[in-house]
Amino acid sequence: MQFQLPAIFNIPKSQLQCYGESVYCVNNDILSRCANGGTALERFTSVVAWSISMYRPLTFGVAPYNPVLGETHHVSKGNLNVLLEQVSHHPPVSALHATNEKDNIEMIWCQYAVPKFQGTSIETRVLGTRKLRLINKGESYVMNSPNLVIKFLPVPDVEWLGNVTIRCRETGLEAHLSYKGKSFLGKKGNYRSVRGKIVSTPEMKSIYEINGHWDSTVTIKDTSNGKLTVIYKAKDVISSLKMPIVKDRKELWASESAVIWAKVNEGILNKSWDKANDAKTTIEEKERELSTKKKASPLLGKGAFRHRGKSSKPRRALCPADRMEREGPASIDARKPSAEGVPFSPRKGRAELK
Repeated sequence: MQFQLPAIFNIPKSQLQCYGESVYCVNNDILSRCANGGTALERFTSVVAWSISMYRPLTFGVAPYNPVLGETHHVSKGNLNVLLEQVSHHPPVSALHATNEKDNIEMIWCQYAVPKFQGTSIETRVLGTRKLRLINKGESYVMNSPNLVIKFLPVPDVEWLGNVTIRCRETGLEAHLSYKGKSFLGKKGNYRSVRGKIVSTPEMKSIYEINGHWDSTVTIKDTSNGKLTVIYKAKDVISSLKMPIVKDRKELWASESAVIWAKVNEGILNKSWDKANDAKTTIEEKERELSTKKKASPLLGKGAFRHRGKSSKPRRALCPADRMEREGPASIDARKPSAEGVPFSPRKGRAELK
């Protein structure tokens, strides 16, 4: 028997939307700095700052919806076009492909969360990789994610904890970050802190020390002369964020998060909890029926990140990170949408963020 979270404990958005917001919901153009840095070291420190910007303060006691299989989320912001899809339900795998055509940037994610009850907390490991490619520079940056920890005792809270490594094979630069939180006794010395270093692996040399708090300011200190430089200010990057606006609901794909969860969102925003719970139950029951049918059928569904080879025999659905390693970056084509077959347009079938 599965326990379904009542709508009163949900925020009116899907987890796919939360993943997308970490990419497109920023005030300054931090991604352009990654692409336009004058040296490899400048670009690398900008990538470190960008990676820190993806982690935002969360609220204890509420959670986004679990995406259904085939659910998509598309947003355009300036030159940035973002596509996400839930490519697996068990385990819950989410895939992201984003491009910035002006700065020739590409992002590819494939990740899934594994929660584990720890007695006084729930620790969710975010497995998989995130890749950022600066195409003009011929550089690829691979990184992981810290764990999401929901603490019940001694004080309820939600924190990002754990170690993150960022690597650029082409330049030999690496960053090792450690996200820390409050101690069990409630001491806040390390609360929301991030510390680490940037090293040159060919020379086995530490270049910068990283120190700060991911919800305020992060600095780097040059190990050769002690000079401090601010690389990230949360207030400048993630304050007063604007949510995407759907300009024409008729052009949205049926698989869009905004369409799938529309009735649930309406119920939550109006505090009509019975209507929200009924709408959510309908979606979840439909998802279980679909899952049962897929187990009984040998054929795989076609999604934005699924493909079949020349053989008529169905192949395992590969997430983007796996496909890029096996077939090269050209194998990931975000302009091929889900089963509806609508052309993937930067301005059609998706929300826009001004």
